Amino acid sequence: MDEFSFIKSIEQSAYSQASLVQGIGDDAAVFRQQAADIVTAKDMFVENVHFARHTMDPYHIGYKALASNLSDLAAMAAEPAFYLVGISIPPHWSMEEIDTIYKGMKDLAANYKMDLIGGDTVSGKELVISITVIGYVPTGKARYRSHASDGDIVFATGTLGDSQAGLHMLTNAGEYIDSDYFIKRHQLPSPRVLFALALQDISRLCLNDISDGIASEAHEIAEASNVTIYLNDEDLPVHSSFKQFEAALQDKWKLFGGEDYEIVGTVPKENWAQVQDAAAQLNLRVTNIGYVATNSRLGQVFLKKKNGKIEQLEKKGYNHLSR
Repeated sequence: MDEFSFIKSIEQSAYSQASLVQGIGDDAAVFRQQAADIVTAKDMFVENVHFARHTMDPYHIGYKALASNLSDLAAMAAEPAFYLVGISIPPHWSMEEIDTIYKGMKDLAANYKMDLIGGDTVSGKELVISITVIGYVPTGKARYRSHASDGDIVFATGTLGDSQAGLHMLTNAGEYIDSDYFIKRHQLPSPRVLFALALQDISRLCLNDISDGIASEAHEIAEASNVTIYLNDEDLPVHSSFKQFEAALQDKWKLFGGEDYEIVGTVPKENWAQVQDAAAQLNLRVTNIGYVATNSRLGQVFLKKKNGKIEQLEKKGYNHLSR
């Protein structure tokens, strides 16, 4: 299959977004939106950096690559609309496998009526997938890391450390409890788009997606908002089977493990019930894990241990440029 035949094969036969004027077929796509702010994000997935063939099937690769981007839109409380895919295809990947990668993306996109409106295809030495997503948010309603304030409740959705636990199971043979659950959380994560959209009535809200570990994401909020964040170690939510792993791994994965794609946020105390109600309607776990303060340690994050000891939490997590 040549490049043009491949582009034809992934082209949608119909589009879902009414704002789309022109999709695939010209040099660029055209969409028109006047009633909302436009939010865009971009992530890249690189073979043997973000995924490996022995832990991820082609379908999982496509699904997860788009999920990562959708999690960024969720953190901004944006409703997904479009996505573009640039892909570098090496000779050792068959076109059937590439088709399956796109199917993973298409199946996830269908949950949000997203349209594929373009991209680029090249040959290369390794598989690289670069996705750009575009979404809409009501004017002035985007959620920023700088919106945390003194006295806010800090909360997290779902459970932490699941993805790294799943990866551990895939790469370390053994007998594990609830292995299907943890592996699915690694291969097919659930971006919390609907949860973020359900919070639009709250006037002030800070959200951040947990892609590089909650320690890193909490620091980003503390730094952007110029506040201090205190997290309660015993309140950090984990799956009931998480205790099967040694304590050091539990601490590492729940604090610094990446790719859970949950949401950490801050909200005024008077709006906490709305957050709980939104999560309950989606059958989603949400947990009060700490609070925001303003003191002499602005931009820092601290962890309150069960024994009452307070430790400064390092800004650690997955970092591509660390050496």
